[in-house]
Amino acid sequence: MRVLWRLGLLALVLGAALAAATAFELRRPGPVLDAAVTISVAQGDRLGAVARDLADRGVLRFALPLVVWARLTGQDRGIHYGEFTISTRQTPLELLARLTGKPDPPQPVTIPEGLSVREVVALLANAGFGSEESFHCLLQDAEFLDSASLPAAGPEGYLFPDTYAFPRSTSPEFILRTMIHRFQEVSGAEFARQAARLALSEHEAVTLASLVEEETAVPDERRLVAAVFVNRLRRGMPLQSDPTVLYGRLDSSRKITRADLRRHTSHNTYTMTGLPPSPIANPGRAALEAAVDPAPVDYLYFVARGDGSHQFSATLAAHNAAVAQYVKRRLKDARPRSRS
Repeated sequence: MRVLWRLGLLALVLGAALAAATAFELRRPGPVLDAAVTISVAQGDRLGAVARDLADRGVLRFALPLVVWARLTGQDRGIHYGEFTISTRQTPLELLARLTGKPDPPQPVTIPEGLSVREVVALLANAGFGSEESFHCLLQDAEFLDSASLPAAGPEGYLFPDTYAFPRSTSPEFILRTMIHRFQEVSGAEFARQAARLALSEHEAVTLASLVEEETAVPDERRLVAAVFVNRLRRGMPLQSDPTVLYGRLDSSRKITRADLRRHTSHNTYTMTGLPPSPIANPGRAALEAAVDPAPVDYLYFVARGDGSHQFSATLAAHNAAVAQYVKRRLKDARPRSRS
């Protein structure tokens, strides 16, 4: 009986000592930080794993006191996912309050209109949202494409250009699904209905919009460019869109040679009739709207004026005259001027 009493007393003493040590550790500032540390907490992460990460990265001395206290007080179920930047020494109690409070603001990323999927992925990777490989693996996965309601031809054209904001810990899959969902919000059912009135499938209309996006940045010209391409499609004429010749190039050169125009590629509209099999870029809202609402004109041709705008023509003779005019002007502007 005396032995049991002594063991019970010892347990009480040890428990009290452990409680005192835990209380001490909970209020003891962590190690001095040489630099700020950013902790990423993903959805579903358990506090124990987060606490071990804090300890491994030198923010916490010991993970156990924080985990025990959080479980005793029910705070282990209240941690938020996101990013938390720790720049000063903090006690476990302060860290727990930080993890159950608001995370750092999400990281904004702007996707400009007209980028290809390859360029979008490079931009996302450079912004710190994952490796290019992690994005490409998903975008080449037939199951992912099907689950996201994308065509088998691939995701080109459906990663909607916009400004987004994500915690850096956000998964590549979540980011891609958000961009695809944004495309579906913007296009909507009306886009498909308008495309059908032009005898185009939704995918063909997105492809047409990508050509419009790449051909002009002048707002008033988008519907005119769309009209030229729609008129050519109806007549069975090749679209002869220069950006389709550039599609797929790994370098950044925009120079096109006669040999490039004659080269058979999957998207070269100089060597094929009809639309390319898939978009050549990710079009924005204005290009999508223009593609299914072309201007009511009979234009079949356009040529760059050299100032970002274009001259539109309904006949080949008028087009040739415009080409001669603007080529002559560009040659004149390119000549070195004599000094007086």
